[in-house]
Amino acid sequence: GIYLAALLGNGLIITAIACDHHLHTPMYFFLLNLSLLDLGTISTTVPKTMANSLSNTRAISYWECAAQLFHFYFLISTEYFVLTVMAYDRYVAICKPLHYGTMMSSRACVKMAAAAWSTGFLYALLHTANTFSIPLCQGNVLEQFFCEITQILKLSCSDTYLRELRLIVISICLVFGCFVFIVLSYVQIFTVVLRIPSEQGQHKAFSMCLPHLAVVSLFISTAIFAYLKPSSLSSPVLDLVVAVLYSVVPPTVNPLIYSMRNKELKDA
Repeated sequence: GIYLAALLGNGLIITAIACDHHLHTPMYFFLLNLSLLDLGTISTTVPKTMANSLSNTRAISYWECAAQLFHFYFLISTEYFVLTVMAYDRYVAICKPLHYGTMMSSRACVKMAAAAWSTGFLYALLHTANTFSIPLCQGNVLEQFFCEITQILKLSCSDTYLRELRLIVISICLVFGCFVFIVLSYVQIFTVVLRIPSEQGQHKAFSMCLPHLAVVSLFISTAIFAYLKPSSLSSPVLDLVVAVLYSVVPPTVNPLIYSMRNKELKDA
């Protein structure tokens, strides 16, 4: 049911943006990218789980596992980078409206989207190569419904500390850098919005930013809890619940967040 809801919600947004020329603007271009990524993210993990459930098996081959891990981290990291670009789009729209057409031209938008997808691809490739170059000899059972890096590393018989440390440092640098950029963008945005004299103008500006802010908050909070929770809290059941929260819930909820208060999208 959740998977069908995600397919329907994201599919409707993609169709509306693609078919309605009124929505061919930078904001909706990035929202189209976000919906494509949400569709890909949930389709990487859930269909295989459903197939295993229907066939009463829990098996996945080694290469299927590697492919699933690569695609999941490629799509989810690209989504984070696209959300960062969307924060810049909102910043330019509100803080530099007279320069919006120049700074967010079609070429600039395509370049930013291409940079986000390329960075996500390289990031996922690095993680996948690093993870599957480790010899695995502690069984072949993952306590998760998809191939997750932390669960695969538990099967290693070598000292994975340095590998994990490198992965964590690279991830923190990327995540923290994007997070700081998003925060600084919104500090500038709210500073400008609070100076708008009319209440209607403030409301319009906030309504442009709040859906994006809600999606970013949901994405970051679930990912932080999944990867930075204390090891004392770790248990197979909790790890499963947290994985569902950051891999299944956001792709399903994002279309609702973006469409509930968006009149243009509703009309389309």
